[in-house]
Amino acid sequence: MSAVKRYILFDHDGVLVDTEYWYFQAGARALAEIGVTLDKDRYLSDMGQGLGTWTQAKAAGVDEQTIGRQRAVRDAYYQEYLRTESIEIEGVVEALAELSKFARLAIVTTAKRADFDIIHEKRRITQFMDFVLAREDYTLAKPHPEPYLTGLDRLGASREETLVVEDSARGLRSAVAAGVDCAVVHNEFTKGQDFSGARYRIQTLAELKEIILST
Repeated sequence: MSAVKRYILFDHDGVLVDTEYWYFQAGARALAEIGVTLDKDRYLSDMGQGLGTWTQAKAAGVDEQTIGRQRAVRDAYYQEYLRTESIEIEGVVEALAELSKFARLAIVTTAKRADFDIIHEKRRITQFMDFVLAREDYTLAKPHPEPYLTGLDRLGASREETLVVEDSARGLRSAVAAGVDCAVVHNEFTKGQDFSGARYRIQTLAELKEIILST
């Protein structure tokens, strides 16, 4: 039998808030301005490998200076969407409130701190978290194990007592490389990625209570 799960490390985008579509839209909008169409299927494949929006731009011959300029444009569009679009995931706050009775919770995200702070200005998610690790809080991003190893260290938690919750292949590989069991929650935007390394597959965060109480 597995060790009791006393700690849960949550990915953020696509797990706690529904932002991944809007990140794609911001990138597509920025690339369209320079004549590049961002193909969604290729984008999702690239993201699953730890790549991103600009892979297609580089393949189309766009120079680094232009990419740098449009990156800033993309970031501005994304923040605009974060402030104006509906990004709630139904049942998340209620699930976190229940889980916090049985485990210590934290967030390990590749989101930039500025974007994260915009998202949580008026939301109740972070009240349940011991801490948040944003992109600026570690050196190597997912799928490298460093983000989740940093989270384990901050919690003072063992791998065996910890569960990671992810929605992307990149995040799953980070958790597996860190030696931590991972539950992948369904996300329509990433559902086609390779989740063969996941210990659990769930539809909603409400299912996590049964997992942590039955281990």
